[in-house]
Order: sequence, then structure tokens, then C-alpha cells
Amino acid sequence: MARILLADDDAATRDLVKRALESQGHSVFVTQDGSEALEQIKTAAVPFDLLVSDVDMPILDGITLAQRAHDLHSGIRVLMMSGFSDQLERAKALSGPTVSVISKPFSLDQVRECVRRLLG
Repeated sequence: MARILLADDDAATRDLVKRALESQGHSVFVTQDGSEALEQIKTAAVPFDLLVSDVDMPILDGITLAQRAHDLHSGIRVLMMSGFSDQLERAKALSGPTVSVISKPFSLDQVRECVRRLLG
């Protein structure tokens, strides 16, 4: 299964997404902001397959995190999450075959399906 890095400043969302993805057999590494996530990407001995990130986070937002993650590891796939339509529009500018967006609130099944599609 996949190595997934989860970055979200909301503890409830982190817990929900982590449990949903681990129930599918994925290894999920949790961070609480973009800066912490970027450090994990830089120092990981084995690259992450997928970055799941909130768009709006303190210190380093999800869009900048996704761009820097791609600069460091071009094969990483990205799932951007947000409850705000204007932020999702910004995230869609990153879109391509390796980037997807999901609107909060979402169900466990919706996030699992997005991850499944991204990982192919």
C-alpha cells in the first residue's frame, strides 16, 4: 500500500482522514502544518506516494507545500482539501493527472475514492 503524508491544522480532520486511509492499509504520517510536512518530505528516507493537504494552513499553505513537494519529488501525487470554494479554485490551478481536490466536509468513502483514483 501507499506511504501517505497528511498535513492539516485541524486535529479532527487529521484523525478522520488518517483512520479512513489506514483502514485501507496505507501508512499515514501526520503533520499539523505545511512547514512540518515539507520537512518530512525533505528528510524521508523513502519518498511519499501521496500528499494529502489542507489548502489553508498557518506558516506554509497547502498550495505552496504542493509546489515545493513536486519540486523535491516530481512523482508525488497530491490531494488538496478545503471547505472554501475560492481556495479550491486556487488548488485547481495545480491540477493535472497527479493532483486532485476534495471539498470539505467529505465522507470517509469520498476521501478513500479520491486517494484510490490518484494512486491508480
